[in-house]
Amino acid sequence: MKIATSAYPLTFFDSWSQYEDKIAHWVSDAAGNGADLLVFPEYGAMELATLDGAEVAGDLEGSILAVSDKMEDAAALHAKLATEHGVFILAASAPVMAGAPRPVNRAEFIAPNDLRDHQDKQIMTPFERDPWNVVAGGPLKLFDTALGKIGVLICYDSEYPLLGRGLAEADVILVPSCTETLAGYWRVRIGAMARALEQQCVTVQSSIVGQYPWSEAVDVNTGAGGIFCPPDKGFPGTGVLAEGALNTPGWTYGEVDLACIAEVRANGGVRNRLHWDEQQGRESATNVRLA
Repeated sequence: MKIATSAYPLTFFDSWSQYEDKIAHWVSDAAGNGADLLVFPEYGAMELATLDGAEVAGDLEGSILAVSDKMEDAAALHAKLATEHGVFILAASAPVMAGAPRPVNRAEFIAPNDLRDHQDKQIMTPFERDPWNVVAGGPLKLFDTALGKIGVLICYDSEYPLLGRGLAEADVILVPSCTETLAGYWRVRIGAMARALEQQCVTVQSSIVGQYPWSEAVDVNTGAGGIFCPPDKGFPGTGVLAEGALNTPGWTYGEVDLACIAEVRANGGVRNRLHWDEQQGRESATNVRLA
């Protein structure tokens, strides 16, 4: 498969049609370059708050509620484009109320055959806990697709090995992210690369890029697109299949061969995924006094 992962700039919209045009352009561009799977970033849908005006977009709680109200229409738009172009799309995530007292951070995964499902974030960052008051959603899911088995770890989730292990059967793990600082970007990137090493799979990071003073939620962003792999036979020794320039909007593309993933899992120089359970019983350190 060919993967396109985004470094995505936000837009202040005056109309829904402007949003439709933007997403259509991004999808058409990636599909036109041969991409089969498109990955948008975490909280990229926060730009939809601008449709309710600057006052709402600049208010944290107001923007959360405004975006949540628009996510079904946004999913329908992505589904239409996925069908038109014959691509799979992980749409930008958003806070979604989903009938609960507080929102979850949800990303829709959309197939080109009118089927879709979603992945909710599992572990909240400190700012999501307070002041956002976004809560953990439904369980991890493994999407069995024509492209292979695909999982999603939204941003902070990629920094937790047991969540990655929960997706051990995935060929590809998507990591949509939204990070304010260079340190935040690298934390998620290092997490994505570690999960690729441990589960001997490909991981795909997307990011928001740019500064947006009209938003209290996503005002400053640092990131890039990246596609990572186990540094082993059949893959680059750096563990990097493709990487975009930092803070530069656009798609980053990479080719992934599922046969290479199967081969490295079976016959790689190391077998992290196979040997995972050998950690059990060894994970508690014995205290040894040397002073």
